[in-house]
Amino acid sequence: MSLVVGIETSCDETGVAVLRNGEQVLSNVVSSQIDVHRVFGGVVPEIASRMHTEIISQLMEQALNEAGLSCKNGRPPVNAVAATFGPGLMGSLLVGLSFGRAVACAWKIPFVPVHHIEGHLFSAFLGENRPEFPYLALVVSGGHTQIVQCAAPHQYRILATTRDDAVGECFDKVARLLGLPYPGGPSIQKAAETGDDGAFDFPRGLVAKDTLDFSYSGLKTAVLYMLRERPDAAVPDVAASFQRAAVDALIQKTDRAVKQSGIHRLVIAGGVAANKRLRESAAQLDVELFLPPFAYCLDNGAMIAAAAHSRLQHGCPLPGDTPAAASISLVSKP
Repeated sequence: MSLVVGIETSCDETGVAVLRNGEQVLSNVVSSQIDVHRVFGGVVPEIASRMHTEIISQLMEQALNEAGLSCKNGRPPVNAVAATFGPGLMGSLLVGLSFGRAVACAWKIPFVPVHHIEGHLFSAFLGENRPEFPYLALVVSGGHTQIVQCAAPHQYRILATTRDDAVGECFDKVARLLGLPYPGGPSIQKAAETGDDGAFDFPRGLVAKDTLDFSYSGLKTAVLYMLRERPDAAVPDVAASFQRAAVDALIQKTDRAVKQSGIHRLVIAGGVAANKRLRESAAQLDVELFLPPFAYCLDNGAMIAAAAHSRLQHGCPLPGDTPAAASISLVSKP
């Protein structure tokens, strides 16, 4: 039996989870900082790292207690500790990475650094319906918009990325333009429920270009200019039209990637994977679709533990002294 503690502190959620055998979540504790950062309209890095420091020890204790684990006769309660090493906010990453390393050292067990995007890829394995390799993954969050080809465990090829804003970042910025609260994803989705998604014809970035890459800065700017011309525009209509354009771009590029690769298994992961319109639109694609449970779409420790377990099982854990990295690709350069 394998028990792994996963720690996630790449941005503004502190997550600690205990996973058994790579798939059974014994506990998954997440402390969100949304209410603190909402007044600023976005995450303040220094505040985020300070709050991680204040609560991470208590969350570790809570996660172990909920999993029914404790140190007995000097024996560690788990077999390994894992933590996100990047990408993310440097101060926040250092909190989780340093804490995880210290715990593993004290317990004399392996420490496994995990790439944040790889964690999201493994969130799909935490539900009852798990994908088989090979599969494509659309990773969509506040900081990432990528299509990743997953040929086998820990063998990745990035097919597409964003050339500017990530889709989640675009949601946040447009929500601010509309006077909706942070985070923008849930706010825009709620406002769009009563809106007309055909009221405004916003652009789909790079859709007409011969590339799988995404672009969201033009969509954000189009909303800005439209609001300057039409300050009386109904917020629900703008939100619905924007959400339609943002999701359409994701779906059209993903459909193109499916056809070009010939791979018809699709995982959608990351915070934006919780978006209802995205889920409904993806269900219309000619793919076998795998969506993480809502609890594992946002940043959490369970996905980090799942990725670490797999790396240990396949004999390819990253070196324990891997440094924190604010910006680092999932795929190493040759």
